[in-house]
Amino acid sequence: MKMLLFIVAVAITVAAVALFIRGAFTLYRRISAGVPSPERLGPVGPRLGAMFAEILSHRRFTARPLVRIAHWVVMVSFVLLVPTLAIAYVQVLDPSAELPLVGGWVVWQWLLELFSVGGLIAIVTLFVVRLRHPSDPDDAASARDWRSRFFGSTRWQGYFVEAVIAAVLVCVLVMHTLRSAALARYPETAADGSWLHYPLTFWAGQLFWNSAPAVLEAGISTAAALKIIVSMVWLGVVGSAATMSVAWHRFLGVVNVYARRELDGRPALGAAAPMLVDGRPFDIRDIDDLDEDATFGIGSIDEFGWKGLLDFASCTECGRCQDLCPAWNTGKPLSPKLLTLSLRDQAAGGAHTADVFAALRSSGAQSADGATATLVPTVINPDVLWSCTTCGACTDQCPVDIEHVDHVINLRRHEVMVKSDFPEEFGSLYGNLDTKGNPWGLPPRQRVDWAKGLEFDVPVLGVDVESAAEVDYVLWVGCSGAYDEKGKKTTRAFAELLHLAGVSFAVLGEAETCCGDSARRTGNEATYQGLAVQNIETMAEFGVTKVVASCAHCLNTVGREYAQLGADYTVEHHTQVLNRLIREGRLTPVAPPEDERVSITYHDPCYLGRHNDETAAPRELLAAVNAAPVVEMEHHAKQSMCCGAGGGRMWAEESLGSRINAARMDEAVATGAATVATACPFCSIMLGDAASSRDDAPVVTDVAHLVLAGVKRGLNNPNPTAKEA
Repeated sequence: MKMLLFIVAVAITVAAVALFIRGAFTLYRRISAGVPSPERLGPVGPRLGAMFAEILSHRRFTARPLVRIAHWVVMVSFVLLVPTLAIAYVQVLDPSAELPLVGGWVVWQWLLELFSVGGLIAIVTLFVVRLRHPSDPDDAASARDWRSRFFGSTRWQGYFVEAVIAAVLVCVLVMHTLRSAALARYPETAADGSWLHYPLTFWAGQLFWNSAPAVLEAGISTAAALKIIVSMVWLGVVGSAATMSVAWHRFLGVVNVYARRELDGRPALGAAAPMLVDGRPFDIRDIDDLDEDATFGIGSIDEFGWKGLLDFASCTECGRCQDLCPAWNTGKPLSPKLLTLSLRDQAAGGAHTADVFAALRSSGAQSADGATATLVPTVINPDVLWSCTTCGACTDQCPVDIEHVDHVINLRRHEVMVKSDFPEEFGSLYGNLDTKGNPWGLPPRQRVDWAKGLEFDVPVLGVDVESAAEVDYVLWVGCSGAYDEKGKKTTRAFAELLHLAGVSFAVLGEAETCCGDSARRTGNEATYQGLAVQNIETMAEFGVTKVVASCAHCLNTVGREYAQLGADYTVEHHTQVLNRLIREGRLTPVAPPEDERVSITYHDPCYLGRHNDETAAPRELLAAVNAAPVVEMEHHAKQSMCCGAGGGRMWAEESLGSRINAARMDEAVATGAATVATACPFCSIMLGDAASSRDDAPVVTDVAHLVLAGVKRGLNNPNPTAKEA
């Protein structure tokens, strides 16, 4: 009997390993066929450190603590099961066999016990999580629940992977149970040991104390064989399905995390990845050196780098990216997960629509075979591509570091720079940026109009001040801060606060042009770089090194993206500067009297909180000026919901689904707060528009206005009572 089980186990193993090797080789060929992805393999030390820190901490699961713990336990259980699988071949023939060196070690046995039981509980937990969120778009009932993060995932694969691990863990526990019974009841039949080696299964083993040694041995051999067979069935199924990324992520995800864009372990947010042309970052100053047949962006699957193809093959189909996507949650066809799966399957020559809604309507993009097939609109519906706000929620949440935002921008670059195919509204945007240097198309001479009527002079570099070295900061006003009425008021408020704090500053005035954020994120890299180079040259002329900006998009672009073109500035957000000035005692805000205080909720701008990791400073400011912490919305801080303006969507109408800014205002209203504070002019505009159409909406304002009001209260009443303070 034992020999028959052994032969069956070995035969299945040979077939499964062959299938797995074939699948691994298929994936290797598919991924390595991608164009070069520079600097993704080294330096080895920092990459390995960041990889292990990411995997062991599971920090991307912070928003779901229960799933975080369950997945971590399952991961460790999976690793511990590998050596037990190796010894299982011997245990089929010799039930008393143990692993060399560690097999009889009590610490090892306790670890196996703990993670076998814990892993089984964790698997059940993950099963329940999946069952609570129906995910099959072919089923009418679950299709109605399209907001489920598992919507569009390949349902059976997730259950299969988890069921296999559960079955293997059960086999391990059965073997331990029978082994503990043999050690306790018939110690002479087994190697030296103690029932203490099996602390959790010993009690179940008591049920088998009356069993004969031969029965116990037969049970252990059978369980060992089943463990091998189940494991090899998994290996064979996975090997025969190279697009089964929900299983392959156990291997590919590790490599993907290692090859991440940011060496310090941050997700691929902040600066967009440079556009590569012929394997080198594009620089508009060298455009005359490009080959005539050079292409821009990505238009077909074979133009992706190997890191992009690895991204697609690593997708776990967990839907965390989809769960927080503002476009998906307001009824638009974009799902970061389904976009990734479409690209994964296209790389494999298969078919998968990125627009599940279109599939349900029997219309929209049709997938096509062939590496050179045009991705948009053949594989990806244009509505999918242009619905993205580049808020980064997908990239921030992804447990295997898929770089969704970079891929979207690269696809847009091809549409704009090669095909000249983009939403109609962007034509006006690009024209205004190219001719006037701002999205509104207003004349540069109006860039300092916001300062009219202030009680102090605002010096302009090159006119009133010769060098930036003469002031503490260069105030980057930004297009919204210079031309939008709400933005101008925020610029005035911040300038007043700097003046009151005794901080010297100057502006670029007419020499400042748009930072280029909207151009870059809509794919117009040429216009972006033209604006950026102009600004960089202007700031170099005046020796600018320290900049402060009140726009989160300007903060990100000037502070993090201009470095790709050789610039080097220290750029701070106005909330960071104000928070420091208060801490230093240079500004002293006073809260209103207790009976006049109102509750405040704070909307985190995506390009401040998620892309630039600043969520604390604005909240500290609001607590200082209102003597109370903010009332948080359902989605806040790193899990904040976008206002809908990012990714160039500020300049385009929302023709699909409901409005993102309205959905965000719903969350604000639900807090009961009287005021919504934010720290970006785009957010102020979008939330202000949403508030204007409803009677129950709170007041929308920038943090700077609240700080200025608090500081002026202190100036008007320099000795506030305890009640007022």
